[in-house]
Amino acid sequence: MSTPVQGLAGLDAETLEMTLEAIREFSDQSLPLDRLLELDRTHEFPEETVRAMCSELGVQLLFIPEAYGGMGGGAFDVYRVCELMAGIDLAVATGVLATFLGSDPIVFGGTEEQKALWLGRIAEEGLLMAYGATEPEAGSDLGALRTTATPVEEDGEMVGYRVNGAKMWISNGGYADLYSVLAMAPGGPTWFVMEKGAEGFTPGKPEDKHGIRASNTAALSFEDVYFPVESMVGGVEGQGLVQAQLVFGYTRLMVAAFGLGAGWAAAERAIRYSTTRIQGGTPLSQKQGYTHKLIVPHACRLEAGRAYIEETATRIDAGEGTLNTEGAISKYLATEAGNGAADAAIQAHGGYGYVREYVVEKIRRDVRITTIYEGTSEIMEMTIARDRWQTHLKTRGRHYHDEAAALETLHASSATVGAGTAALAAHALAELLERARTQRLTRHQHMLFRLGELIAWVEGAGAFARRAAAALAGTLAEKSDRRISPEGLAAMSRVFAREAGAKVDAEGMRWTVGAAGVGPGETAAFAATMGHDGLVAAQAGLMDDMDKVAEALYASVEG
Repeated sequence: MSTPVQGLAGLDAETLEMTLEAIREFSDQSLPLDRLLELDRTHEFPEETVRAMCSELGVQLLFIPEAYGGMGGGAFDVYRVCELMAGIDLAVATGVLATFLGSDPIVFGGTEEQKALWLGRIAEEGLLMAYGATEPEAGSDLGALRTTATPVEEDGEMVGYRVNGAKMWISNGGYADLYSVLAMAPGGPTWFVMEKGAEGFTPGKPEDKHGIRASNTAALSFEDVYFPVESMVGGVEGQGLVQAQLVFGYTRLMVAAFGLGAGWAAAERAIRYSTTRIQGGTPLSQKQGYTHKLIVPHACRLEAGRAYIEETATRIDAGEGTLNTEGAISKYLATEAGNGAADAAIQAHGGYGYVREYVVEKIRRDVRITTIYEGTSEIMEMTIARDRWQTHLKTRGRHYHDEAAALETLHASSATVGAGTAALAAHALAELLERARTQRLTRHQHMLFRLGELIAWVEGAGAFARRAAAALAGTLAEKSDRRISPEGLAAMSRVFAREAGAKVDAEGMRWTVGAAGVGPGETAAFAATMGHDGLVAAQAGLMDDMDKVAEALYASVEG
């Protein structure tokens, strides 16, 4: 694949900002806070508003190539729009952007005629789509399909398929105009497109969900539903999993942005609350016990996620390929950070955080889904670990040492962004992976999962250092978020790099010893190999940097 989404070159900065501002204005008018709370309380899907965001506001045009009537937005544009919409309301964002996910099989696998027909209709008519992949017995395992597509012949010629089976957890399932449906044809998993109202198709009742209650999530039932042969995406059986794999880096970037947007929405509410809540004669915003536990570390993790998202989106838009592993790292970092920030925001509000009026409890319920849909955090850990494990083997253990060397070079030219600490973490990770190889520790599935987590943190620290250095140098991409000052970003990057280093040091040792990869009497020697003393020494200055981060965060919100 030569481009991230075929024909999507990306918007210019002015057009992107106009799009973001149009979404803000529409939301201010159509989705005020009291309405969002009521939609959540009643579990109501705001169909009219969601359709207006497509037919009137034209949000769906961002995801459609210009050749088919769209705006041709790239991965970077998608991330910025998804972050904004999730910060407004993650449930509504899910309803609107399910159309993008539903159209993916067409964009990546459809014939020119199919793209012109269906993408053109989505662009012109503002149709809603649903992505029918997940099944009751298969979950995230698309290869375990039970929905079948049986060929139908007339006069010896194949004219269509009869589809039987069930799907579940389908966003927009009860309201979509078009459905992309993955089914097992004789030639293998195959995507089809179905219009609503097909005979034998029945959407189920809305699921009673923990969060994103204003989005519609429903099961789909297919009983001998007829799909004409023209509805088979690409015109060839058996391409469904390949087509699905093509979009994972891109769609997981979208969900990463959801976690980022919702997490920041919660964190900003906590910051504002703390400036007015007086305790012991001073506002909570001036108390380290509050800011350094409930605000600062979560903001740093969110911005590490942003750094990795922006780096990955830039690479996708440059045509580097699908970047599925980088998409997984982006999703893992940002959605876990979003959940952590929202949970801390409830604590930051005390008793008020537990009631609906202060919204953060709703954000916490909503953002929880981001660690589940489009692949759970555990699937992300496995994806990350498996890919980077192969890289470690292919490079004979040099990969993260080489990454560390590049970060050391960055540290030499930009000494205040935490690149030196990130380099120490990368060296430690390389040694950890090598010990896992020599002692065959990856035979333990849980060890592989924990390696995936540490890999994500170390790569996140590297991306954050690079982004902070670019901010200081004035070379951030024109479309980048700039809510935090360059000096504030540098302090945040230093804090995150220390945390990443501490995680690799402590958790790496814990699981290596726990999996019998380090024998009695070897712990001191292995700790030295991991660079334990250097990682501990790198913690010097942490408290001062957390003070600087707090100052930068409150300045950004007040500004």
